[in-house]
Amino acid sequence: MDLRLPGFRGLLRRPRRLLAAGAAVAVLAGAGTWTAVASDDPPPVHRADRVMSMGGGVRLDTSYFTPGGTGRHPAVLLGHGFGGSKDDVRQQAEDLARDGYAVLTWSARGFGRSTGKIGLNDPRGEVADVSKLIDWLARQPQVLLDRPGDPRVGVAGASYGGAISLLAAGYDHRVDAIAPAITYWNLADALFPNGVFKKLWAGVFLNTGGGCARFEPELCRMYQRVAESGKPDAEARRMLAERSPSAVAGRIRVPTLLVQGQSDSLFPLGQADVAARAVRANGAPVDVDWIAGGHDGGDLETDRVQARVTAWFDRYLKKDPGADTGPAFRVTRTGGVDSTDGAALLRGASASTYPGLTSGQRTVALTGREQRFQNPAGANPPAVSSLPGLGGSGGSLAQLSALGVGISLDFPGQYASFESAPVGGDLRITGSPTVTVRATSTSEDAVLFAKLYDVGPGRARPVLPAQLVDPVRVTGAKAGKDVTLTLPAIDHEVQKGHRLRLVLASTDLGYASPAAPATYTVSLRSGLKVPTAPAVTTGAAPLPAWVWWLPAAGALIALALLLTARRRTGAPAPDPELVDVPLQITGLSKRYAGSADRYAVRDVSFRVEQGQVLGLLGPNGAGKTTTLRMLMGLIRPDSGEIRVFGHAIRPGAPVLSRVGAFVEGAGFLPHLSGRENLELYWRATGRPPEDAHLDEALRIAGLGDALARAVRTYSQGMRQRLAIAQAMLGLPDLLILDEPTNGLDPPQIREMREVMIRYAAGGRTVIVSSHLLAEVEQSCTHLVVMDRGRLVQAGPVGEIVGSGDTLLVGTAVPMDEPVAEKVSALPGVASAVRTEGGLLVRLEPSGTAERLVVELVRLEVPVASVGPHRRLEDAFLTLIGGSA
Repeated sequence: MDLRLPGFRGLLRRPRRLLAAGAAVAVLAGAGTWTAVASDDPPPVHRADRVMSMGGGVRLDTSYFTPGGTGRHPAVLLGHGFGGSKDDVRQQAEDLARDGYAVLTWSARGFGRSTGKIGLNDPRGEVADVSKLIDWLARQPQVLLDRPGDPRVGVAGASYGGAISLLAAGYDHRVDAIAPAITYWNLADALFPNGVFKKLWAGVFLNTGGGCARFEPELCRMYQRVAESGKPDAEARRMLAERSPSAVAGRIRVPTLLVQGQSDSLFPLGQADVAARAVRANGAPVDVDWIAGGHDGGDLETDRVQARVTAWFDRYLKKDPGADTGPAFRVTRTGGVDSTDGAALLRGASASTYPGLTSGQRTVALTGREQRFQNPAGANPPAVSSLPGLGGSGGSLAQLSALGVGISLDFPGQYASFESAPVGGDLRITGSPTVTVRATSTSEDAVLFAKLYDVGPGRARPVLPAQLVDPVRVTGAKAGKDVTLTLPAIDHEVQKGHRLRLVLASTDLGYASPAAPATYTVSLRSGLKVPTAPAVTTGAAPLPAWVWWLPAAGALIALALLLTARRRTGAPAPDPELVDVPLQITGLSKRYAGSADRYAVRDVSFRVEQGQVLGLLGPNGAGKTTTLRMLMGLIRPDSGEIRVFGHAIRPGAPVLSRVGAFVEGAGFLPHLSGRENLELYWRATGRPPEDAHLDEALRIAGLGDALARAVRTYSQGMRQRLAIAQAMLGLPDLLILDEPTNGLDPPQIREMREVMIRYAAGGRTVIVSSHLLAEVEQSCTHLVVMDRGRLVQAGPVGEIVGSGDTLLVGTAVPMDEPVAEKVSALPGVASAVRTEGGLLVRLEPSGTAERLVVELVRLEVPVASVGPHRRLEDAFLTLIGGSA
């Protein structure tokens, strides 16, 4: 799982106090290095890496990207997501630098190589750091200044980085424009919505940050207190609210582009709505963009969003009046699935003004009697709306999330439901529906979870749009209380003949419910008010070119078919000669987007046999990840072919069911056991339980009794093995592992090595991409080495490692140091080092093994054997020319 969330921390009352915390940023001596980036792309980009002191022992790891040439440029600060580092935004930084910006990225406190405690964007910590980085930019000769000490600067970032952009604009008047994405306005409202603790996302935050010890002590104590009680207290709300942009709402007066995710149970659309209204009230331009993805998965529309951010900065930093910043409001809508690659079909709708969340309300009548249901003891079993952490893995759940489809489960006896008549025409909901209900409880407080389902005709499975739920704590419920529920903001089309179903549940997997059993009684007090945002329109798609040329082309194609009598098929036929070959890649190439001659992968061919453990090696940018993504059917090659067991790989190809993959980790529900997590994941795939081979996969992973324990008690090594077991479910014949030993200590790495070897021992095949060369040398039978998109060498580990300039001379008796010194002085010998059982001799270019043996005999060295000796690291660096 590649998780990138936001962060937060206490805000100071006066913005000047931030600047007083240290006027100058000390650059550690010797820390700066200049690197040319993508010199073949005009203009070139230069990168300088520096470690900057923030005071108090805190040091930030930074990178500074500038365009080639001379002159001054507007500056951009790019923040990263929670749990990430500056490396996550490097590509965007390089792109902005090519567009004429001086870009500074940094790893926030406690992340990457930066020191300090995680303060969740504390104005006395992380926000003050941004002001010091702006101080530093003001002294750089490449940066355009509005006045001395005041650079022309924008701030952008997603999630954690999005929050810091809003906070920086509120605390430092020198910020000129911001573009925050999928982030929060009020962290207390995000994690404690309507007084209910969002326990799973809060736990994900803590674990992604590295545990309680990595946070400021007051935040750790707050989390432990709320997690134990299951109920946020006033002090917890105050602490998070002070670390939120909402605390400086009146001071954010710069042009703001708000990008928010529709598939986001962490920071839903309502957070951006409040932010938009607050910043607009200050007189600043605000555009709002609802994208198809979010923290729960879906399509983050990276290329489109980055292009819009660049245009936003062109308009407000470069002062380019012709820059097209897009409409005031845009929402991405999905319209089915592309049959060629399984991707969601996306289309934009827009309006000239932001409609908010209540525009164009119409009332839909609901029917249903007064109903009673139970809050079970311990709030168990819980209903399921979303699965925090699983949607962001990029797999099938993320794809379903982009389409508004996912996993939802309500237990009988634990909810009430009210339903509409079939709608008479298509109904587009854009905003937050509302409804008023009467709630009574046998306990003093009640917690309800409101969901709005789209129910199709017949036995169609109800759809919970974006998997979103509205939690609300009803105080004083024993006497009965009318409660107006504001359901999560969505953009969803209800088709003609469908019904709307309001469900009020007593539990939800993602939230803390009262542990004491209680009986709830609810009844309707109003109809369902549905916002339709009539001003938001989907632009008419232009007629595709094929409308004009299709008739003539069809006639030509028909003639060609008659002349050649060739039968066309949708995909290449299986190759019977490769039916037992796990993988054969032939002439595989993939260009960079928008480039005609720059390749991520170019003309790569290799073959993998059954029972092999293949190591895929190469420096950063070698094309390994692109190759794996093409192998898994996630992207299409521009040319060449991939065949798995004889079948050509296409997105959604049936043969992919024989492929298991572990890429960037997996997201697990911390309160469930290891076995329960795997069972839940397998059910989500929709495949029969007997096909999981769960026990066999667990036996190979070797987790033992830990399977019955909650995942939150697991070590990092155990989590990695559980993730491998998840990839092994169904016992795929081809298993792909991308950096499976990341974050593990040496004993855990050894255990992971044994897991891979055991899996392949049954005749299955493993492909592992890793930077740990010594580990690859011990666990892999074969290697593929790539560099700059090309295949450098492929073959058995022994063949690749076996050649070189280092010889191991075995001797009948141990050698003493004087003998080693004499051997070092021989002509053609660069060095000789005593080792167990002999000498390790490195030859100069002029030296040969034959001449060495002659000289050793002359020195009366009792030679027993002479053979090549080279580590994989030596071979790897030789093959790629040291470019790693």
